[in-house]
Amino acid sequence: MTVKHNFETAHRLPHLPGKCTSLHGHSWWAEVTVAAPDLSTTGLVVEFGAFKKELRAWIDQYLDHGAMLGSKDALLPVLRAHGSKVYEVTSWPTVEATAELLAQVAGDILFDLEHASGAHVSRVHVTETHVNGATWEQADPNGAAA
Repeated sequence: MTVKHNFETAHRLPHLPGKCTSLHGHSWWAEVTVAAPDLSTTGLVVEFGAFKKELRAWIDQYLDHGAMLGSKDALLPVLRAHGSKVYEVTSWPTVEATAELLAQVAGDILFDLEHASGAHVSRVHVTETHVNGATWEQADPNGAAA
C-alpha cells in the first residue's frame, strides 16, 4: 500500500557548489510504500486511513511551510531566533536525505499501528521538483537498505 502527500518546504545545500547554496523552496511530493509478506487476518498490510493520517500529520507539523536545514547550517539559529519553522537534519537536507528521513518516520508510525506480520516500509520516493527526485528502498525487511 502506498500513501502520497505533498508539502512546501525550503532548504539549502551550502556544502555543495551551485545555486542550491541559496535558501530556496520546492513543492515536494512523497510516496511511502509499506509491504508485507502476507496480509493480516483482516486483509490489510496496515489500516490505510490511520497510517495516512499519522504520516501526513507529521509532514504537515514538521516540514510543510518551513525550512529543512543541516545541523551545521549558519542560518539555523538565525531563522529559529526569528520564529521561523525549521526542521534540523543531522546531515544536509538533500532529496536523498529527505527520502531516508521519511522512511524512518514512516517506520516509527507503522510500528505504533496494528499491522500485518512482517510489514515494513519498503520504498519512499521523494521529488523536490517535477524533474528531480530520489528513492529510498529496503530490499530486506530485516533492515538492510537497497
